[in-house]
Amino acid sequence: MKILETKTRFLKRYIHFVNADFSIVKLKSTLTYPFIALALIFLVTCASESEKASESAEQACVKDDRVLRIGFYSDFKPVSYLDPVKDRDPNYGGCHSYNGYEADLLKALQEIDGAGLSFSCYPISSPFGGIWLKAAQNEYDIVGGGITIREDRTIYDGEPAIVFTSGHISFFQTLLVRSEDKDVLDSYDRLTSSHRVGVVAKTTGEERLLQLTGIINESGILVSGTRIVIEMDGKKVEIIADGTNDYINAAGESETLEHRKFFKHILPAQATMPQVVYYNQEADLLNALKNEEIDAVARGYAGNSDASVESGGAFVVTARDPDLSKVERGGFALAVEDADLVSCINQKINMLTDNGKIDLEDWNEDNLVFMNRARNSE
Repeated sequence: MKILETKTRFLKRYIHFVNADFSIVKLKSTLTYPFIALALIFLVTCASESEKASESAEQACVKDDRVLRIGFYSDFKPVSYLDPVKDRDPNYGGCHSYNGYEADLLKALQEIDGAGLSFSCYPISSPFGGIWLKAAQNEYDIVGGGITIREDRTIYDGEPAIVFTSGHISFFQTLLVRSEDKDVLDSYDRLTSSHRVGVVAKTTGEERLLQLTGIINESGILVSGTRIVIEMDGKKVEIIADGTNDYINAAGESETLEHRKFFKHILPAQATMPQVVYYNQEADLLNALKNEEIDAVARGYAGNSDASVESGGAFVVTARDPDLSKVERGGFALAVEDADLVSCINQKINMLTDNGKIDLEDWNEDNLVFMNRARNSE
């Protein structure tokens, strides 16, 4: 800006000098006027470029050229997944093998002029539960993968550990069944103890299934008489809930159920409740449904609808959460110390998603929707 001010003062003095001697203007107008015009254009261009550079510096989310490390859940099509073919190809890897809705959103963030964002990407495999807390550790700066924003997921050991970005995708819970069962299992209340439903632990799909079928209450307390089968080191252990302190939800569990990642099976206390079978990966759920090991998959519509299409009609999405207010928003997790970075990224995400108006359905229609908005942004 100091350079610009100096040039502006010079131009003012030059114009004053020329106007003071009209004869010079008159005799040399063919030379002087073009020179003044070119000088004005030069200064306006300098001003514009200088202002843009200044604005870009002010808008940059990262000012030290630091590359932010993205940890992404690699098993949630179409939101966040690893392309196995690209991952094996030495010409790809990293962010090039990171696919899906969130991958395209992050890649578009890098394209915003002046944002100062650059990412390296690393897949996080199963289990899903608790991956959001990895943002508070040293390995990753940002963690994504279809993570529902919840206040209870920001806490670790009783203290705030992470913060979420603005919600950029919506989720609601559904059941995925084999096509021949679509009329039988068309709602959650049709599930009984003769049915086996597959889930991944610490997902909102698991939590809503347990709530809607009465296995847990709104606080996550397991109904008395519920039997949880845990398998560790090849040995099976059975825990029977007493209906008081044993709880599980999409963020954590009671100390009595601290070995939740080893859950294998929930046997219901009542005939009107389904059996619940646990798997570590989304792909395992679909294989189990295909092989008739389970009767349904309890999961968000995003994943279930994609699986239905991929199955060529073998799988069908039936029941959806009857409480239409239970629409979740997904975001990225960062360490609580990075609140300023979150605020800056939020501004960019809100621009790319048009303040949440652009969602998965729009991306399905045009996978370049975020990239185009980034490249056209001012």
